[in-house]
Amino acid sequence: MSDDPYHSTHPLTFAVCADIHHDIMHDGPQRLQAFVEAAADARVDMAVQLGDFCQPTPANRSFLAQWKALDLPRYNVLGNHDMDGGARRQQTVAYMSMPDRYYSFATKGWHFAVLDGNDPSDPPRPGYACGMAADQIDWLGADLRATDLPVVIFIHQAMDRGDLDSAAEVLTLLDEINRDAGWQQVVAVFSGHHHLDYATCLNGIWHIQVNSMSNYWMGGDFLQVRYGERIDATFPYIKYTAPYKDPLFALVRLEPGATIHIEGVDSEWVGPSPGDLGFLRAHGASLPLAGASVRPGITTRLLQPPTDQ
Repeated sequence: MSDDPYHSTHPLTFAVCADIHHDIMHDGPQRLQAFVEAAADARVDMAVQLGDFCQPTPANRSFLAQWKALDLPRYNVLGNHDMDGGARRQQTVAYMSMPDRYYSFATKGWHFAVLDGNDPSDPPRPGYACGMAADQIDWLGADLRATDLPVVIFIHQAMDRGDLDSAAEVLTLLDEINRDAGWQQVVAVFSGHHHLDYATCLNGIWHIQVNSMSNYWMGGDFLQVRYGERIDATFPYIKYTAPYKDPLFALVRLEPGATIHIEGVDSEWVGPSPGDLGFLRAHGASLPLAGASVRPGITTRLLQPPTDQ
């Protein structure tokens, strides 16, 4: 048996997007179509959407059909807003044709784990559920210990920001997997949810935040009608956001040896930016990169494995 842990691993490419928010944005179909066409043109091996895609309603069937028309292996992650309107998680799982709330798969010598960050807190807390329960963490441990392939994780909510309940337990588990394997087996965690653009390395694992395809959410203190009164009347939540003119997504290439190439998209704000409206003065200090992660783009990056691994 080879001493090289990547002996059976091949380069792999995928297109990834997050937080389209079709039920908020008036131009969700156009944004999704741009992503679908880019993925097809790039001839990637697979496509991933990281959640907050659309509510599981009959009205959204045509939007879902756009995604399913992409003739590639497609993988879905549950976002918290995918259950808006009172939908249950298993209802959304069935609607999206997912194998389960969390699952794993392997291709081209890489192992992928797709997680559900929407488990309720114990004890419950106000707002959206944002956690991973013990049964899911146990499943993840067993799943990762059963493979000798390099691992990439997809989850809606980031593990590195302190918002996800049980994040500390999951991060400890990932460190244990790498220590027991004797090499940096868990390579990266890709997440959405926060509508930010950054990448940070924790204990040798890259945590990559994929910006929203559509907008940055600012809330009710920074309301701004962006596309005119007619669109605002039908899509009233757009004014709570700072939209991006163009759809954001990324093309990713994983190389044996754990080098990650990310080709992002840059755009511009529609109307006043969060900085123009004072949002960054109010909240920038609490955000990654002191607020510089709030931007209408996904940065093109070359992420190398830690030099001490």
